[in-house]
Amino acid sequence: MNSLKFYIDGAWVDPAVPATLGVQNPATEETFATISLGSAADVDRAAKAARRAFSTYSETTVEQRLGWLARIIDGFRARLPELARAMTLEMGSPITFATERQATVALFHFEEAARVLETFQFEERMGPGIVRHEPIGVCGLITPWNWPLNQVASKVAPAIATGCTVVLKPSEIAPLSAMLLAEIIHDSGLPAGVFNLVNGDGPSVGEAIASQPEIDMVSFTGSTGAGIRVATLAAPTVKRVAQELGGKSPNIILPDADLRAAVIQGVHACYTNAGQNCQSPTRMLVHRSQRDAAFDAACAAVASIRLGDPLLPETTMGPVVSQSQFDKVQKLIQSGIDEGATLVAGGPGRPAEINRGYFVQPTVFGDVTPQMTIAREEIFGPVLSILNYETEDEAIEIANDTPFGLAGFVQSSDPERARKVANRIRAGRVYYNGAPFDRSLPFGGYKQSGNGREFGLYGFREYLEVKALLGFPA
Repeated sequence: MNSLKFYIDGAWVDPAVPATLGVQNPATEETFATISLGSAADVDRAAKAARRAFSTYSETTVEQRLGWLARIIDGFRARLPELARAMTLEMGSPITFATERQATVALFHFEEAARVLETFQFEERMGPGIVRHEPIGVCGLITPWNWPLNQVASKVAPAIATGCTVVLKPSEIAPLSAMLLAEIIHDSGLPAGVFNLVNGDGPSVGEAIASQPEIDMVSFTGSTGAGIRVATLAAPTVKRVAQELGGKSPNIILPDADLRAAVIQGVHACYTNAGQNCQSPTRMLVHRSQRDAAFDAACAAVASIRLGDPLLPETTMGPVVSQSQFDKVQKLIQSGIDEGATLVAGGPGRPAEINRGYFVQPTVFGDVTPQMTIAREEIFGPVLSILNYETEDEAIEIANDTPFGLAGFVQSSDPERARKVANRIRAGRVYYNGAPFDRSLPFGGYKQSGNGREFGLYGFREYLEVKALLGFPA
């Protein structure tokens, strides 16, 4: 599975300077593939190709772009099992989850971009003038390893749908599914230079994208610290920066909710993708009178999880992505113990029956206070903190006491009461009673969880400039 070339200007090319990196299977700790690491020279080559292509691609018709999207969608569907397996190998997502969620939702972004494009009004009359929506230009896209294809698709699909051109840097930790997507895009006949892919790490390729003068927009998904660095490097060229960053989402279970069902659902939502999920509801807020019942329900939920070989269909949780991620999660679990939280389930170390791979025990802490490290830092592993509250106002105060604001969750049998709580949560999304994750609605954060929005119509608009035309007849 070696992938040593980059996709630039419609062809697979060698990097400017030879350098390689092994791709590790986190379930076995074995290196199973090799990629090349790019440099600023590769980014420069890709950005110039994208700039040349933009001059003509930005003038293509809606019908032409719908045709290319349709061929990408067909190619994606045909290779979906292969894409899912690649993600299982590169980042440990269980094969069932990789097929039904990781790959399938990535496909949805292309389908959704085509749906929005089909009816989008690129020009509209407004008072005495005309408002025109035009593609922003060359877009630098920097994506993470936790949803390696979903995050790529959520950016690439609207970019090419709107008439933009792209320089993509997928995560060097989980790059193989994006390389397969590049093959699908190539086979679609999309014009040369519209889509370009350069592998590499953040300091070498990510920073080159952020600072590259030929790039008009950067869309970044990753940690808040890295997002600050991207925005800083983008500032001198005043390019648009859209960011989806960290989260520490609250899950407020009101006393009138079905507590056991709400806790079990909340535990599983927290552990989605082995907890490597930016909007995971990692802070569960339970009324103090329901503390013990919540602990019992959480233990029942943990007992139903099946860790193991992610290539087996019965596995429901795989490893975290790397040794460094495993070490970070272990350090935070230990901090919860050291700071006096009650260990309800799980704990430090691997599960007893597993002797290799970066597997973390599904862990639940109770009696967590808002100032504990595990209540404040994004853990990005299967670790849940249960906090207690006395009043609804206190629950909302705790929920908002975070620098993040990506998502919130409310559980209640009273929709009207839940809606009032939801309106007070400072976050870009709020889910009621475990509502499914909808990718046609806008996704993005308040505060240090980012700016801009992805998915559906709002994600489409991120890739457009707005021009006002005055004095022209209708």
